[in-house]
Amino acid sequence: MGVDGEAGLRMQLVSGTGEFDREGLERFARATRMTECGLSYAVIAIVGPQSSGKSTLLNHLFHTSFDEMDALKGRRQTTQGIWAAEARGIRPFTLVLDIEGTDSRERGEDDTTFEKQSSLFALAVADVIIVNMWCHDIGREQASNKPLLKTVFQVMMRLFTPRKATLLFVIRDKTKTPMETLEPILREDIEKIWQSVPKPQKHQSTPFADFFNVEVTALPNFEEREEEFKTQVARLRDRFQDSVAEGQLAGDRRGVVPASGFPLSVAEMWRIIRENKDLDLPAHKVMVATVRCEQIATEKLAQLQDSEEWEALQTAVDAGSEAEHFGARANQLAAEALATYDAEAAYFEEGVRDSKRQFLLKGMSALIRPLHTAVVAAAAARCVDAFKTDLDDATGGKDGSAVSFAASAAACLQAAALSFESDAEDADVSLFGWSVEEVRAKLLADMESHVASLRSQKLKQIATDAEKSLSDAISEPIAALLEAVTDNTWRDIRAVFFHEVDGACSEVEQAVAGFDMGGEEQARMKAAVEAAGRRVVEERVRRESGHALSLMKDRFFAVFSQDDQGLPRKWTDGDDIKAIAFDARRAALRLLAVVAAMRLDTVDDSIEPTLLSLLGEGASGEGSNSSRTQDGEWGEGEREAEGEGDGEGEGGGAGSEGSKRVQRTFTSAGLLAASKWDKVAPECTFLSPGQCRALWGKFKAETQYVVAQAMQTQEASRRNNAWLPPPWAIAAMVVLGWNEFMALLRNPFLLLFGVAVFFIGREVLAQLDLGGIFDHGLVPGVITLAARAGPVIIAVLRRLGEQAEAALTAHNPPVPGPLRANWRSNEGDEDADGGDVAMRDMSAGSDGSLRQRGGGRRAEDR
Repeated sequence: MGVDGEAGLRMQLVSGTGEFDREGLERFARATRMTECGLSYAVIAIVGPQSSGKSTLLNHLFHTSFDEMDALKGRRQTTQGIWAAEARGIRPFTLVLDIEGTDSRERGEDDTTFEKQSSLFALAVADVIIVNMWCHDIGREQASNKPLLKTVFQVMMRLFTPRKATLLFVIRDKTKTPMETLEPILREDIEKIWQSVPKPQKHQSTPFADFFNVEVTALPNFEEREEEFKTQVARLRDRFQDSVAEGQLAGDRRGVVPASGFPLSVAEMWRIIRENKDLDLPAHKVMVATVRCEQIATEKLAQLQDSEEWEALQTAVDAGSEAEHFGARANQLAAEALATYDAEAAYFEEGVRDSKRQFLLKGMSALIRPLHTAVVAAAAARCVDAFKTDLDDATGGKDGSAVSFAASAAACLQAAALSFESDAEDADVSLFGWSVEEVRAKLLADMESHVASLRSQKLKQIATDAEKSLSDAISEPIAALLEAVTDNTWRDIRAVFFHEVDGACSEVEQAVAGFDMGGEEQARMKAAVEAAGRRVVEERVRRESGHALSLMKDRFFAVFSQDDQGLPRKWTDGDDIKAIAFDARRAALRLLAVVAAMRLDTVDDSIEPTLLSLLGEGASGEGSNSSRTQDGEWGEGEREAEGEGDGEGEGGGAGSEGSKRVQRTFTSAGLLAASKWDKVAPECTFLSPGQCRALWGKFKAETQYVVAQAMQTQEASRRNNAWLPPPWAIAAMVVLGWNEFMALLRNPFLLLFGVAVFFIGREVLAQLDLGGIFDHGLVPGVITLAARAGPVIIAVLRRLGEQAEAALTAHNPPVPGPLRANWRSNEGDEDADGGDVAMRDMSAGSDGSLRQRGGGRRAEDR
């Protein structure tokens, strides 16, 4: 915005490039106090050809200071864009717009868009539009701006609500032709333009006079008749005084916005005009170039598609073949099409020619790009397949292991990438420069994914092999240790386990040396191998704990029924059954302690001491440890007490021993009543303290019969082996039987009879097995003895008779034949009869004995 003395303020409202200065207009409105005018203001605009004297007319008419052309410097464009100024001395406030001239040399014949935009802006904004034109241009088509007015009228009807304005035609350099002749010509041309303009439906029959008032005036030549020019301009100036009054030039005030909103209103109008494409109409040669260049481009594209080379290239790609030198062949086809286009379109307008050349390039790109994509994708697929094969071969196949997997994978990746780059370069169409980065990225991702998958597979196989090897290595030793339970079973299991785990981890470390594994990943793999070994131990111990009762009984029978050399026990008088039973039960409890929980990490626990405390429960409340309990079990508290008493001093041992036993019993009872073992994780517990106590109860119930049987066997053996009576009995017999003894000595026959009775009685007793008969009770024994005594005595006497006969036969001569035969026959008959009777008696006695024995056993079971 500038100030030019008395001429007032002026500003460039729209630049030559079409930029609207809204802020400048607002400052201008405030500076000129236009914002205070309300609706009492007028807007005057002038349009016309360049260098037709528009600025000169405005300066003389409204006393403004617009730049005027200097004729001495040549005819050139003076006003660029749209300028605004305040009319001096005109009432009310009048804003004057000097519009850039049309048909300028600077813009040329092709750049007519701004002419149309500025003219439409003048019609939309101004109350009075001064059309400045030369007198000799009246009747001409282009010089009188008829096409421009037609376009402006058409767009104005569509964009804005028409309001009635005044078209003031100022005819410059009037000639001798009278105004009465020129004015009808102008009005007729305006009507024709109006009739030819396409209008909205509601304005189809609206006359021109409803939108515009047409005024015509003429001015003489300024240079030749300056004084006359100024006089007539002064008269014309008077017509702009009070122009907003009704009936004056700007008397129609419909649609006028308040002056305070004028900057916003005109800024919005200019935006709408600038965005309207109907004003951007090309010049004639541009239209011709557009049509013809597009035809040429379309022809070249069709010729490319119909060429034999293109069909061969497309067939090769569609068939999935490698399509060698695709890039060079496709690039040659496209370059030939462009060359022929350039030759045929060389003489058309350059901008249009280049635009349609880009159109041809886009068409060929759309045609060739799918084939290029297919070729590159096929190359990537081949590279992936080759990469997989090479990597499998380099790493020892799918089931093998590589010496250096990471190095082999890196080498195969590099080889595949180089192969793809070569194929991509061969397929590249340099004319378009398409990027294959997306395909390259996907290729690398696929190969890296395969490397990761194969690496994971091989590492998994290594881990599986290590786990299997570890399982095989620890299964048998752990089974053997669990079978032969000792005081240090879990210590031995831990030693075996960690020794084998260290070996398996060393094998894993060697196997994965070529996989470029980090320390953390390798540690996780070793931990997985160790965890697999732990599962083997856990499964084995858990399986053993599932039938712990059976194992305890087997262990008990093995210790109780066999001696240190593994031979069956005879249960002689020298065997301490209580001690043996105690050791056997302790061995069974140790086995239970071993399988009750897994203790690969636990070194100090109280499971075994707690379970061994169960051995003292049967005798803890008895007065004597050598007595037998009511259920037939011998108390073992004596042995435990003796074992503990060995370490005590001679004085005061009983009191300290009692306090320790009470304290130990309380502690063990508390531990056995707990829900879990102390210092043992719940997940490592297979048998809780309560379950162990229940198993111990079942175990005692099922093994006490064996102990009782052993004791009975030992007692029977003791009775069988005791053939002499006790010493007191011998002394009593000597004292009380002295007379009888002396009688035997005095009577030899009685002595012989006594000796015979003694030997016969001893043989009969040996055959009867009195100890076995009375094992099942007194009554069954008496019945069995009565049934078996007769046959046994007869059998013993017969054997003695046979022995005596054999002795006589050896010392006496043989009896004559007939007599001997008769005697043998009678003897045989008697023997047969006696034998039959004896056999029947023995059979009956045996059956009775068996029946009585069975009845006795059932009675005992009850």
